[in-house]
Amino acid sequence: MDNREIEVLAPVGSHESLTAAIKAGCNSIYFGVEQLNMRARSSTNFTLEDLSNISQICGKHNVKTYLTINTVLYSHDISLMKSIVDRAKADGITAIIASDHAVMSYCKSIGMPLHISTQANVTNIETVEFYSAFANVMVLSRELSLRQVAEISREIERRQIKGPSGELVKLEVFAHGALCMAVSGKCYLSLHSNNASANRGACIQNCRKEYIVTDKEDGVELEIDNEYIMSAKDLCTIGFLDKIINSGVSILKIEGRGRAADYVDTVVRCYKEAIEAIQDGSYSAEKIESWTERLSTVYNRGFWDGYYLGRKMGEWNDSYGSKATEKKLFLGKGVKYYGKVKVGEFKMESHSLKKGDKILITGPNIGAYKTEVDEIRVDEVSVDTVEKGEVFSMKIDEIIRPSSKLYKIISS
Repeated sequence: MDNREIEVLAPVGSHESLTAAIKAGCNSIYFGVEQLNMRARSSTNFTLEDLSNISQICGKHNVKTYLTINTVLYSHDISLMKSIVDRAKADGITAIIASDHAVMSYCKSIGMPLHISTQANVTNIETVEFYSAFANVMVLSRELSLRQVAEISREIERRQIKGPSGELVKLEVFAHGALCMAVSGKCYLSLHSNNASANRGACIQNCRKEYIVTDKEDGVELEIDNEYIMSAKDLCTIGFLDKIINSGVSILKIEGRGRAADYVDTVVRCYKEAIEAIQDGSYSAEKIESWTERLSTVYNRGFWDGYYLGRKMGEWNDSYGSKATEKKLFLGKGVKYYGKVKVGEFKMESHSLKKGDKILITGPNIGAYKTEVDEIRVDEVSVDTVEKGEVFSMKIDEIIRPSSKLYKIISS
């Protein structure tokens, strides 16, 4: 392995996940604003007014910021696109991620750094060379094998293909998270069935549902048994991350802008630890097993290794929703924080909580904070359990606010 810096790129769909990503040690984040991004429907997108604050927060932590404008654009979108790019440049956003040529052309005309989105289907060196006139980074198509990725990487070096920055073009690949059944996410099912274009960020996820097949001749119905035939398992590369890095990749993208802060926290931490282990020579089967176990605790549809190792077809789900080994029960919200003694006060809105329980607290200032309940106090008296409706306090190292949400973590 060479001395390349390997960047962990975290998904950010909310202020909670932004904080979680930074605290977990990400090198960069990607996020969307307004409606011109591929998670316009499924995540809590930011507004133009948030750009300056995001840039400042990330700048303090030396975290790069990538803004997605990666949908198909119609003529009436061009004015908004230019406004977003102008604002992003003015507010110090690191780069734009795009697949539409209109965005590429405009970014080049004003000197805004650009990354080519996976929706552009970069699958060969000639395409890399073409896009190098516009972009410093290429997000490769998700269908490539590691052998193909390595070949593209070697050719960039051999041909000395450089982007507008004057440096060799960098390669980015997806390392973890949901995979679309369609080629690099270019699916038309949602548009066909509900006039909601996945390519404009409005996917209703037809592929994640169960279906019944009807015989057109006699009307006999057959339920597709034990398989969600269009719903691929989630990608997980933690077990062969060394091979991915050795293929010449510089940026590892985690999918999940629609997922919660604890997902972002756990996945970023695991992949950061894995990269460090690869670099210091301690990457091992035992550590891989531990990381995989931790990754299994947060939202996932089961894991497979994607197409990197030469598979021709995805591994399909046999059930709906998450296969996480842990789940969260919402308990209540923060009331007040006593900084001198590091005690947080909460109001229980549902369920119960007792000493020894594992908890998760999320919030814009906290991100995702996990701990175990050591002591619970009600009216300054130590108790073993609190129930719905009670106000209680406990030791918390992080500052909680009324926006903080408290969850109990239990086995699924």
